[in-house]
Amino acid sequence: MEHQHETSIEQHLIHYKEGLGNYQKSMPELVSAFNHFTETAFSEGEIPQKYKQLMALCISIYSQNEHCMIYHTKGCVDNGCTEQEIMESIGVAAAIGGGAVMSQAATIVRDSMSQLKQQSH
Repeated sequence: MEHQHETSIEQHLIHYKEGLGNYQKSMPELVSAFNHFTETAFSEGEIPQKYKQLMALCISIYSQNEHCMIYHTKGCVDNGCTEQEIMESIGVAAAIGGGAVMSQAATIVRDSMSQLKQQSH
């Protein structure tokens, strides 16, 4: 069962990238501007990328955006966030978003972190 869900997480990332690629065919200037904007927003600055990814993850959970939850969980892991840092950040998001945040953190984010941890070994 866990393996099936892990594949689902990878499929979510692929689905998002394919969807964005298809949308880019219709709206190339818009997608290009969006990509430039997000690259700039997430670039290293006074706030390190690690913390920008943590913020994005919490906002994704709060807004119930499953693709972004998975994408930014990966961003957190890729930028060196510890599991504890991710869990504490989710706690802050839960203080604002309540049960909806906790349910997403307990399922989607936890499963994504588990898969990413397995892939790194």
